[in-house]
Amino acid sequence: MESVRRAAHAGSWYTSNANELGEELERWLGACGQSKSSDVRGIVAPHAGYRYSGRCAAFAFAHIDPQQTSRVFLLGPSHHYYTPKCALSSATSYKTPLGDLPIDLEVYEELKATGKFAMMDIQVDEAEHSMEMHLPYIAKVFQGWPVKIVPILVGSLSTESEAMYGCLLSKYVNDPANFFSISSDFCHWGSRFNYVNYDKKEGAIYKSIEALDKKGMDIIESGDPTAFKDYLLQHRNTICGRHPISVFLHMLQNCSTKIKVAFVQYEQSSQCKTMGDSSVSYASGVAKVEK
Repeated sequence: MESVRRAAHAGSWYTSNANELGEELERWLGACGQSKSSDVRGIVAPHAGYRYSGRCAAFAFAHIDPQQTSRVFLLGPSHHYYTPKCALSSATSYKTPLGDLPIDLEVYEELKATGKFAMMDIQVDEAEHSMEMHLPYIAKVFQGWPVKIVPILVGSLSTESEAMYGCLLSKYVNDPANFFSISSDFCHWGSRFNYVNYDKKEGAIYKSIEALDKKGMDIIESGDPTAFKDYLLQHRNTICGRHPISVFLHMLQNCSTKIKVAFVQYEQSSQCKTMGDSSVSYASGVAKVEK
């Protein structure tokens, strides 16, 4: 039975006007100075409202080669719904102002057959923004090209579960027709986020935040999920997509294709200078085949 997930955050987190949205994404994609590459097989990109992180996200999505890719796996964190598993959508397609994106039901059946995935109902799906914020960019980049999506909501996974899902999904990395869109913002700093870690030797607060984020980004680039887990335990950095990122690192570790993550853009929503300020950090990275 056909079931469409609405673009629930259109009109608030980003414009619901198709022409305006298309022009905005086109402008950001054109201005970022990045280009399509068949060697880029995945990205890490932010998921805040477009007025905050839309520009930064373009630095990741600009690398997608629609000629090579026919399937995009989306791994996004769950902000409101608790599950200790990864969950699949009960929809058959996701709506965007730029056109609908059909879910690859064949791959979904393969994943369901493992017995490892939960199902989320449409209300949970529509309430979550982490994957939706990637959809307009995917719809834009693939205009005129056929593509299916594989949305996977990544719950509050244990270290063992991160490794298990990474191993299970790693076989899909070896197919160059598959692409992986990993959704995460970086440090959420300020009392409203209950996180005010400040290393004064770095200088201003926003410089301390950047140093903390860059340390995490360097570890992600190293490809070591254990080192990333240690970093999170030590610094408690509020990276909301830590579980999707960890699963992705395990995927790259277990696949037979040698792929390395490199970050290409880093931004903050504002520059924190006093303890009463707050900000969210955004980073865009690309996972590229090493020749």
